[in-house]
Amino acid sequence: MMFLFRRGPARVTPADAHQRTRDEGAVLLDVRERAEWTAGHAPGAVHAPLSALLAGADLPPAAKGRPLMVICRSGHRSRQAAKILTERGTGAVDVKGGMNAWAAAGLPVVDGHGSSGSTA
Repeated sequence: MMFLFRRGPARVTPADAHQRTRDEGAVLLDVRERAEWTAGHAPGAVHAPLSALLAGADLPPAAKGRPLMVICRSGHRSRQAAKILTERGTGAVDVKGGMNAWAAAGLPVVDGHGSSGSTA
């Protein structure tokens, strides 16, 4: 029996994404909305809301020309954003499980002031 799979963007674990941002110069691109970002994001991540990307916005300067690890809260929006970016010719992969999985893996989360943040 033959199974057909929908081909989506490549995916990585939060631990792999964290390592690639440290060791390979990749950028963690957070596509959640402003309130979610302010509540808690990964240190060093770059913010580019999916709503802006859908409206055709350019990537922030810090994310241009670099491999992107795309993250959201749970993984749904980041898959959509990674697909859009890949179609635009940008190297982008989706971080499985989003910031929920990132935090569950014990990876750092900070708020808009650099203090300990939350992913709620």
